[in-house]
Amino acid sequence: MLELVTTRNNPMIDPVMHVWGWEIPVYLFLGGWVAGSMIIAGYFMRQGRKPGDGCVCHVLPWISLVLLSLGMGALFLDLEHKPYVWRMYLTLQPGSPMSWGGWILVLVYPVLALGALASIPAALLGRWPTLGAWAERVRAPTATNVLGLLNIIGGVALGIYTGILLSSLGARPLWASAALGPLFLVSGLSTGAAFAHLITRNARDRATLLRADNLFLTAELALIGLFLAGLLTASAVHANAAQLLLGGPYTAAFWVLVVGLGILLPLAIQTVMASHRIEHTVIAPLLVMLGGLALRFVIVQAGQYSHWISP
Repeated sequence: MLELVTTRNNPMIDPVMHVWGWEIPVYLFLGGWVAGSMIIAGYFMRQGRKPGDGCVCHVLPWISLVLLSLGMGALFLDLEHKPYVWRMYLTLQPGSPMSWGGWILVLVYPVLALGALASIPAALLGRWPTLGAWAERVRAPTATNVLGLLNIIGGVALGIYTGILLSSLGARPLWASAALGPLFLVSGLSTGAAFAHLITRNARDRATLLRADNLFLTAELALIGLFLAGLLTASAVHANAAQLLLGGPYTAAFWVLVVGLGILLPLAIQTVMASHRIEHTVIAPLLVMLGGLALRFVIVQAGQYSHWISP
């Protein structure tokens, strides 16, 4: 006779299905950061910016390659059967967001590599004629326009996928929201814009990126409101999931780290900066990036805590 033994109220089994650790939030954050950076770089590329003019779009592809590789490394650490990851790329499952995401991650690499190649000054490519010839082709006006468009398309796909990945997992009611995809995309744009205006040396570009980041932060705040409103007006289970952020165990982290320090405070600082009443400071963009990371941690952890069992 087989005896089935169950352990109730075990936080790793029931009612909480905690299967994702720090690796997934870090991966989602880095993926969103890269997505925002690609869209910003693509915008400037389509303006015809050339290497040597101080445009941040010539730096972002190099940094994005490193960030994406770190994100893929975090994702790899989370895999249960690491030696078999290559099997994902033997097929494309149209109904699986994870399959789409795996292919998006791979296809983004050549776009970033071409952007990095185009940013290398011709004087540095004199020793490698073949590489220099490719760089000149990519720097041609038509090719730069196309590359900029590919960056924007790839960035949007990568950024929105990080939210769709969660919202497609219906077993967790907190994630069952169509607002997660746009929320993670806008958060990635905000993170990318904050980092870009932090490192750029071009005063005009910094002012443009600062204003753009303020718009992204405002949109992110609105999407958070829609996200919570959608849960509260759905079923009782979804409303209970929303309570995790509205009085439950994740309330302080969400409202202090994500909304307060990650959105409202930097938005206030950057609004004053945009009006030239204070000098540009690194505090605001660093807070935006901290808020983007905190958003992923809170949503991933709270989502795993949420469940379909009514109280």
